[in-house]
Amino acid sequence: MDSASQDINLNSPNKGLVSDSLSEVPAETGASGVTPVTLPPGLTEEEAEELRTELTKVEEEIQTLRQVLLAKERHASELKRKLGLSPLTELKQNISKGWQDVQTSNAYLSASSTLDDITHSEVYKKTQETLSQAGQKTSAAFTTVGSAISRKLGDMRNSPTFKSFEDKVGNIKTKVVGGRTNGDGVQSPSESNPVQDKAPF
Repeated sequence: MDSASQDINLNSPNKGLVSDSLSEVPAETGASGVTPVTLPPGLTEEEAEELRTELTKVEEEIQTLRQVLLAKERHASELKRKLGLSPLTELKQNISKGWQDVQTSNAYLSASSTLDDITHSEVYKKTQETLSQAGQKTSAAFTTVGSAISRKLGDMRNSPTFKSFEDKVGNIKTKVVGGRTNGDGVQSPSESNPVQDKAPF
């Protein structure tokens, strides 16, 4: 059979099947013009013919079974659609069932029991207590440090050094910008062109 005429559709029930039986395969013609059939050793012509007939029947049964299976799959798909079962719904159900199976498994129950034993043990309770106290002390320390920093910044702002620095910065600003206040219409030399590029930077 020509390989180009084979069914190569992967969804086809006929995929990979050669529709011709072995009895339809042409045999080589000998010098006498008679078509001799090359048989395996120990196999008679009658046995070979019986095997070819049986092979043809088996191939036909396989084809029939594939067609029946395809029809059953279509019917099942239609029933699921009518019931409102989508592939996503089936996936959710499978995951849910799998999780229930895990929860009822011996390994999960054993691990859960061990975890319960640990959480109710004295060592666990003492560790939890210690960590809780450490968290409270750390929180109090951060609060104390924060208030100390705030107090120091306030003290620094009122110090003569900061006031002197603030005055110097103010003097430099006045020299660079000029005596204008916010909202004055004085343009800087770079603003001589009234049409400005609106790019942010």
